[in-house]
Amino acid sequence: MSKEQLYTQEGYQKLIDEFDYLTKTRREEIKKDIAEARSFGDLSENAEYDAARNEQAKVEARIKELEELIRHAKIIDEDTLDTTVVSIGSLVKVKMADGREIEYSIVGSNEVDPDTFKISDQSPIGRKLIGAKAGTKIAIDVPSGKISLEILEVSRTKEI
Repeated sequence: MSKEQLYTQEGYQKLIDEFDYLTKTRREEIKKDIAEARSFGDLSENAEYDAARNEQAKVEARIKELEELIRHAKIIDEDTLDTTVVSIGSLVKVKMADGREIEYSIVGSNEVDPDTFKISDQSPIGRKLIGAKAGTKIAIDVPSGKISLEILEVSRTKEI
């Protein structure tokens, strides 16, 4: 995983926050859980001890993953975005063929959250939107078929 990954400042900060929580808070909580479980006696038949050690392994694996993601992160400078074209860090207001209006935030692939309309620049919709301008009509092949949309507005994800 040595490939550079693009992040918005918000997405990068979430990585840092999770890393800080896991290394400063969660590790200590797990150490206490392990110590408490040890006090129950025989470790070979101690479900609490096994559960705490399993949680420790998961947390340590996630910490290593976060270290890699942070090491290879490239943060998009949202202050220098050209708001006339869609790019990572853009907020794109589109009108669907059925008349619905949706706002997509274009983010790096590790920041995707479909529930909040944060889509990757690598997704079918994101790929078609990148580089497009307001007023552009686009037809996109998606897993469920073909959709048509018109870009109404392009702006930064955060206004200063």
